[in-house]
Amino acid sequence: MKIGVVAKIDSNRSLKLSKEIIEFLLERDIEVCLDSPISANFPEYEDLEVQLNDMDADMVITLGGDGTVLRTQSFIREKKIPILSINMGSLGFLTEVEPEDTFKCLEEVLNNNYFIEKRTGLKVTHGGELQSALNEVVVMTQQPAKMLHIEISVDEEVVEELRADGIIISTSSGSTAYSMSAGGPIVDPRVGAFLIVPICPFKLGARPWVVSEDSVIKIKLLKKGKNAVAVIDGQYQEELTYLEEIIFQKSEKPNYFVKLSSGFYKKVREKLAAGGI
Repeated sequence: MKIGVVAKIDSNRSLKLSKEIIEFLLERDIEVCLDSPISANFPEYEDLEVQLNDMDADMVITLGGDGTVLRTQSFIREKKIPILSINMGSLGFLTEVEPEDTFKCLEEVLNNNYFIEKRTGLKVTHGGELQSALNEVVVMTQQPAKMLHIEISVDEEVVEELRADGIIISTSSGSTAYSMSAGGPIVDPRVGAFLIVPICPFKLGARPWVVSEDSVIKIKLLKKGKNAVAVIDGQYQEELTYLEEIIFQKSEKPNYFVKLSSGFYKKVREKLAAGGI
């Protein structure tokens, strides 16, 4: 087995634990490769360095929060490498393991006591195909305190026309992220669905929608002179202008995660009780 390691390097806790994980794996004759920012902090392992987009492994361990998972997934999605995520952030809905359980869980993984969960991604097209999303795409105004006038259609049928601060198109995985904060429902990631969630709509009757993951969703800007920006998983941005359409549909390339348990509802209950603190 070959395992990659990616860590949030501005966290001393993440770096310390990542070094312990590297030593743990090497002692068990596991081949290890390191995201280049980690090896910069540990010169003794510089021979294990690899750029994240060149990482080729049987699985990748991430140490950080959901942002670290999203960044890593965006680089390795094409290779179908599953992620085992260790929560070094605050909430971490995408993370699987708490720091204190790290080595117990690694022993389970090395003994093949795990399963791979496949999650749907969101293909985004604007002119050409953009970076796919694991969580969501947020379409919002470029200027603060301005509203967008947008048309939303699903499978060529107009669903809604409204003015709002923006709109969120979310996967089931992303239902516990920005979508939830904007009033969208929590959806089990095993459900094949996309969410359409208006952000502070001026129209009181504008409610969130849950649609089939086989749908094609289109967003069009209807107000001349008010450009927008589409933010993909908080990582990538694309500018939109008047009457341009941005299109969302199921990605042909799923996302893969290493799971040791299937307790989604327990995780949500525990993390929401903490209120993000």
